[in-house]
Amino acid sequence: MAEPCKVCWRHCSPAEGKLGVCGARKTVNGEVVCDNYGKLTSIALDPIEKKPLQHFHPGSLILSVGSYGCSLHCPFCQNHEISMPERRLHYREVSPEELAELAYELKDRGNIGVAYTYNEPLISYEYVRDCGRLVHEKGMYNVLVSNGMASLEVLQEIRPYIDAMNIDLKSFSEDWYREVLGGDLNMVKSFITEAVKGAHVEITTLVIPGVNDSDEEIRQMAAWIASLDKGIPYHLSRFFPAYRMTDRQPTPVQTVYRLAEVASQYLDSVYTGNC
Repeated sequence: MAEPCKVCWRHCSPAEGKLGVCGARKTVNGEVVCDNYGKLTSIALDPIEKKPLQHFHPGSLILSVGSYGCSLHCPFCQNHEISMPERRLHYREVSPEELAELAYELKDRGNIGVAYTYNEPLISYEYVRDCGRLVHEKGMYNVLVSNGMASLEVLQEIRPYIDAMNIDLKSFSEDWYREVLGGDLNMVKSFITEAVKGAHVEITTLVIPGVNDSDEEIRQMAAWIASLDKGIPYHLSRFFPAYRMTDRQPTPVQTVYRLAEVASQYLDSVYTGNC
């Protein structure tokens, strides 16, 4: 049996030739490796604010790339077409050298670097690490958009190359993280706690009606973020029905605005999204 994968809390040990729960890491010759290395399903030149990052080179563009697979199985996933393990799309193989060169070629169009996003980039952290090093060598930036459910060992691998992150904090309920998302809240909190020590970090919560839209839950999350640094920008994003969660209406705009006021009691910079 393979040595357990080190990426998330599950520590999968798939059988030889089989994929783990994330759908993107596979056992090859007794070792769990990245099966989606360089296999890009999505690539676009996006405004940095779409990551979302409000306090990192505002007004600039960034080359955004993603693959397939995810360490969480959120029933409301906004990118389920590429992130869910049961999905298999056409992809384009792009080496780290090719990606860094493409990012540099787009510099004249306002590109400042590469954002690893769309699916969960940390399940292919080796690709993020290798691309990140080459992007830095070209004098450009690396941005990570992540659910934060990864080990500190993985964070150490990419830390030298990541300049900014947006990390999801989906709820403050350990049970909901474990039973609904298939994740671990404490791992996410540990990841965020360490990430803010070495990069610019902003945090996002998707506000879902009947799940995490109470004043008390947002108050708890905002207070915890403030305990790390009250200057961390916090994004509250409006939910729209998607994937397997189509049984409820979009979050009322007034709810998002109300919760932003709650979070602003603890944090200096709170933003609303999808409103």
